[in-house]
Amino acid sequence: MAPVRRKIYQRLLFFVVFLPISGVLCFSELFFIKEPHDVTVMRKEAVILDCQAHGEAPIDVRWLKNGVKVVENERVYLLFNGSLYISEVESRRGDKSDEGFYQCLAQNKYGAILSQKARLTIASISSFAIQPTSIVVTEGSVARFSCKISAHPPPIITWELNRVTLPLATERITVLPSGVLQIHGVQRMDAGNYRCIATNIASRRRSTEATLTVTPAPSNQLPQRPRIIAGPQNISLSLHQSAILECMATGNPRPIISWSRADSKSIDVYNTKVLGNGNLIITDIKPQHGGVYMCRATTPGTRNYTVTSANVTVLAPPSLVEWPESLTRPRAGTARFVCQAEGVPTPQITWLKNGEIVHSNGRIKMYNSKLVINQIIPEDDAIYQCQAENEQGSVLSMARLIVVMSEDRPSAPRNIRADTVSSSAILLAWERPLYNSDKVIAYSVHYMKAEGLNNEEYQVVIGNDTTRYIIDDLEPAHNYTFYVVAYMPMGASRMSDHVFQHTLEDVPLRAPELSLTSRSPTDIQVSWQPLPEKLSRGQVSAYRLSYRTSAENTVSQIELPGEKTHHLLENLQPDTIYLLRIVAATSVGWGEQSAWTSHCTPKASSARVPLAPELHLEPLNCTTILVHWQLAPRNSAGVQGYRLFYHEESQPENSPVQLRASVNTHTIGGLDPRKKYHVKLLAYNFVGDGYQADQTISTPGCVSVRDRLVPPPPPPHNVYAKTNSSTAVFLHWGRPAFTSSHAVNYTVRCNPVGLQNASLVLYLQTSEQSLLVRDLEPSTKYEFAIRLHIDQLSSPWSPVVYQSTFPEAPLLPPSNVKVTLIEEDTALVSWKSPDEPNVAVTHYTILYASRNAWIAGEWQVLQREGTVTMALLENLKPGQVYLVKVSASNDMGDGPFSHTVELTVRPDLSSDPRLSRGSTHSTAFSDGFYHLDQKSMTGITVGVCIALICIIICAFIIVCRGKNRKFSVVKTYREGVSTSASADGQAENADVTVPMMTQNHFIDAKGGTNLIINALGPVHPSAEKKKKWFSFGNNVQKDSKAVQNMRHDTASYQPGTTVLTYEEELSISPDHPTTLQALLGPPSDMEGSSNSEGSHATGDSGRYSHDETEMTNLSSGASSRPSSLTGEDSGGSDCSGPAEELNELSEESQTDLKLMESAENGCCHHETRGSSQSAPSL
Repeated sequence: MAPVRRKIYQRLLFFVVFLPISGVLCFSELFFIKEPHDVTVMRKEAVILDCQAHGEAPIDVRWLKNGVKVVENERVYLLFNGSLYISEVESRRGDKSDEGFYQCLAQNKYGAILSQKARLTIASISSFAIQPTSIVVTEGSVARFSCKISAHPPPIITWELNRVTLPLATERITVLPSGVLQIHGVQRMDAGNYRCIATNIASRRRSTEATLTVTPAPSNQLPQRPRIIAGPQNISLSLHQSAILECMATGNPRPIISWSRADSKSIDVYNTKVLGNGNLIITDIKPQHGGVYMCRATTPGTRNYTVTSANVTVLAPPSLVEWPESLTRPRAGTARFVCQAEGVPTPQITWLKNGEIVHSNGRIKMYNSKLVINQIIPEDDAIYQCQAENEQGSVLSMARLIVVMSEDRPSAPRNIRADTVSSSAILLAWERPLYNSDKVIAYSVHYMKAEGLNNEEYQVVIGNDTTRYIIDDLEPAHNYTFYVVAYMPMGASRMSDHVFQHTLEDVPLRAPELSLTSRSPTDIQVSWQPLPEKLSRGQVSAYRLSYRTSAENTVSQIELPGEKTHHLLENLQPDTIYLLRIVAATSVGWGEQSAWTSHCTPKASSARVPLAPELHLEPLNCTTILVHWQLAPRNSAGVQGYRLFYHEESQPENSPVQLRASVNTHTIGGLDPRKKYHVKLLAYNFVGDGYQADQTISTPGCVSVRDRLVPPPPPPHNVYAKTNSSTAVFLHWGRPAFTSSHAVNYTVRCNPVGLQNASLVLYLQTSEQSLLVRDLEPSTKYEFAIRLHIDQLSSPWSPVVYQSTFPEAPLLPPSNVKVTLIEEDTALVSWKSPDEPNVAVTHYTILYASRNAWIAGEWQVLQREGTVTMALLENLKPGQVYLVKVSASNDMGDGPFSHTVELTVRPDLSSDPRLSRGSTHSTAFSDGFYHLDQKSMTGITVGVCIALICIIICAFIIVCRGKNRKFSVVKTYREGVSTSASADGQAENADVTVPMMTQNHFIDAKGGTNLIINALGPVHPSAEKKKKWFSFGNNVQKDSKAVQNMRHDTASYQPGTTVLTYEEELSISPDHPTTLQALLGPPSDMEGSSNSEGSHATGDSGRYSHDETEMTNLSSGASSRPSSLTGEDSGGSDCSGPAEELNELSEESQTDLKLMESAENGCCHHETRGSSQSAPSL
């Protein structure tokens, strides 16, 4: 018997292997050599849509337009090679127009195939959707016109000024292909009438004219924060198109435009360029160019900036990643075709049979992208095509199904019978075919569930030596349908008649999972979920509930009907641990009992604690449980949070997981498969722990690779993370290409980078390919990984991606707000940053008002940068009480205001002419700098001159006497004189608005600097460079130049340029207090006077700036200075400079300085060496 059976299996193996090979070898392919493509033509023009098929002749070619056969006539007809020729394209309305989607259908004796879709578009140009509008701008600012029109093909946009065509790009004028005209640095000559011209092959259209009016610029332009007047817009583009991201900003001085990507990736330098003054152009766009692009406008030399962003979506036509293969199947067999495509947006899969759409029926089914044909009949022999289509196009792939038939094939098996053996087994028996039964080499048994739709069909092949077979992997208490097919070497018989049979019930495979809560200290609410069909194995007829205390062995039992799912145990003891278990029964008998589950009844005095939450557990996969709950509707006690306990059965309880009161879900991950876990949840408040809810749950089993004999599915790919807010991150990923028809679920793992406590890892479940992860911490870097689960199989984790949340809006106000009156109408307000970690502050808002104005609701508003913690309140009215409050803000929002601080202003002292507010020489604060009036500077200058004369005379006498023993004393005395002179020189310079910076200081492109400014100007490092004492004349020249250098410490700031630096020779001694230091205390206590360390780290990798060339040109030295400074600086280029610049000193000082001319050579030597160190730098 064994040799016979072995011979049968050898023949069956030959049959299985030979059929596919023979079918492929005999298949003469039919395919397209040329297919039609999208085309745009003019009206009345001729067009040819190509189509050429190759295969076994004869080949019949037909054309379809929008799915309907094209009727040939004198104007539309086929060429000899199958192409479609239209002599004159018509653009009539409705079906008479030639516009539409065309497909070529080729057919021979094996079947028919359909070409890809080609769109025929007639060139056209519509009216303007957006017309340019007239604007009025000031001289030196920016102007922008825009127009928009729809046309096919896309038009070329040009602009005219007073009917004269403008160039597409100059230093000041930029024309974007999207229809935008930008004019920077508007001049009077730019005024006039502008209009937009749109041109394509169809026609040319002109927009209405818009007038540009240029008004004179104000003499004193106030500084303005950068403002983006035209930012980038979200766009979706097809592959190989060009993306235009506009960014136009205004401000004083002119802001610098830079670009970056939100995902911190570098911008493609090969396909990207900057057009005009900050517009980003991406040519030949590809999928990697998709993402969020950020435009940043920054005021040069500061940290003032504005950011706007736009998302670039790259649309891609469908492309096949898995395509169907030709099959050879016997009659009554099963064929499966698989097709997988990707694209943006996701392609839609359609199956075609000989060019016509396949529809599902009882025999033909489509699972996602899989086509399954059961019980194959001869009519199924055809060419099948998978068509993947989206907005960007379509792609097709074909495969042939060959149905093998034989003239002498056997008849169908007869008299099929099915008898139930047990709850999982049915005996199937049949008789041999009536005809050609001697040629049967094997039988194929087919069975599936009879209830429901789209049930999967199973197949078992057995030898020809038996007509009986037991199917023993069935589910209890289910109906099944069976049929049998007989096989011979060259084909199969028809299928037998169908037979139905029901499996028997069995005892429940498992007990229900219990859920326990207490409504009062003397009861326990017991509830459970009905068993699923796989576990109940029939209709549950009864439940038996057993319970006892942990200290007693006496067990109480209650039998409940099978339809009940809950029971209340009453008259129990408070604060006592009870053990409970349950067992279910069917008509066959009782099943297995559950393990004991413990529950502690509440204390009798715990009436004000929260009631037990309504707890629900759900196994997401073999290692993860989802816990979700809600408070009881009649709960009246407040809740401060939750404690979640869970542990494996028979294992000690773990420490609880602390959860916030606003949370109602939690995912428990990292569990073991096929294990029972006990979960306990309770709410707590200031009184204590509330009533607890207990529940048990079993994790399902994970099907291992060894069990399934298939590899695990691949992990999700192209994981993309984007920050949505300060507490949320959006995740998106791609599903890997595989052919399973089962539902796919995903697990998302989320935790802060560097997390040590594994219990704080967050696991989220979803069936979608995107997820918004909420309730994250602000300003925290997270790592994300994703795995998929399908048919109890889990993939490996995807590669980890990192993303940081945005900072949170300040929740606390600035602290330590102080207001100090420093003059009769000026006050200084200072504060400290909010005491919040990881919260960045971009600017502060100061509100102040007199008491009368406060009653009227009229506040005056000041704003300062986030690095500044003080501000001046000017023009205060005497005798008034002012109210001041401060708030902190960042890009995410505004924080609360601080407590109001009162300030009383002294009565008016205008009788003193020196303090008169109307005086042009009054002392005032302006823009954060302190200025001395002219009378004060004159007094200081006279005093300094008298002191210098006395010091010079004394020093000259000492040196001439040549007393070397006093040389060190004179040197020390002279250094003190230099310090004093430097301080007085800076005081004289205090009326200039913006001081120049020394080479010892730096300023970066983001505005960071280590320069410290007090009331007298820049404060320089106290450590002076040691310089060699050449001669007395050299030192006098150095002293005389100090005053001159003090007068050259300022420069007018030019828009769009970078401040130049120079080296100042003198510095203020740290022992000499300044006026502002005297008001505010020692420098260590002053707010906002620390160096801006780390400002070098503000550079943006991968950013582009239209001012890079400008910034580089500034390094050329004095040539980039304003003309107002060039003349002054030239005065210090030789040794005569000091004598000329000191003409404002007294005549006595000038006479004494003439005595020093003998030291001019030493002066020149020293100045030359000093000037070499003061080379301009960025």
